[in-house]
Amino acid sequence: MVFVLTVDQRGSRSTSDLVPELLNSLNRRPRRTGLLRKFERTAGDEVQGVLSEARPTIDVIVELLRSDNWYVGLGVGEVTEPLPRSTRAGSGDAFVFAREAVTRAKSSQHHVNVVGADSRRAEQVETVLWLMASVLRRRSERGWAVADLLGEGLTRREIGVKLGISQSAVTQRAQAAGFAEEQRGRVLAADLLGAGAAA
Repeated sequence: MVFVLTVDQRGSRSTSDLVPELLNSLNRRPRRTGLLRKFERTAGDEVQGVLSEARPTIDVIVELLRSDNWYVGLGVGEVTEPLPRSTRAGSGDAFVFAREAVTRAKSSQHHVNVVGADSRRAEQVETVLWLMASVLRRRSERGWAVADLLGEGLTRREIGVKLGISQSAVTQRAQAAGFAEEQRGRVLAADLLGAGAAA
């Protein structure tokens, strides 16, 4: 099983085309583990990519939720093999599920939906993503600054020095930002996704 992400820009008629910037961001790490086929523009303001690993898939979704500019559809299932070179030419259940998911996302409060052959597992992953979206939506710029540095592996003392604040202030900002909740959410969503794919 693989993970297909279909992503459509929100409010594209009233804003500039954000797809080129998004593609650069999503594809610039060759290093992005598990990327089977790079993200490509499929039509209009929509992009699609294919991944083979759960954690990198969740990391991409969190990145998309953070910007709050996208409807995100995740399809979990089989694809027709061999996969063509171009993401746009791919076919199979995962692509169909991703299309259904992004359509649902357009009427979802959290702008992210998951569809897969195992509907219960897909709903569980979706629930975790919705909870994470609620946390991320409330995070302030100062909260993001601390969360990003914690994500890079810096200690609270190092972050305090870098931001010019006390260690206790770093802790308070991390708590207000829901950093621990986000990290646990990433792990839980990836575990559920990976277990569903393995099954």
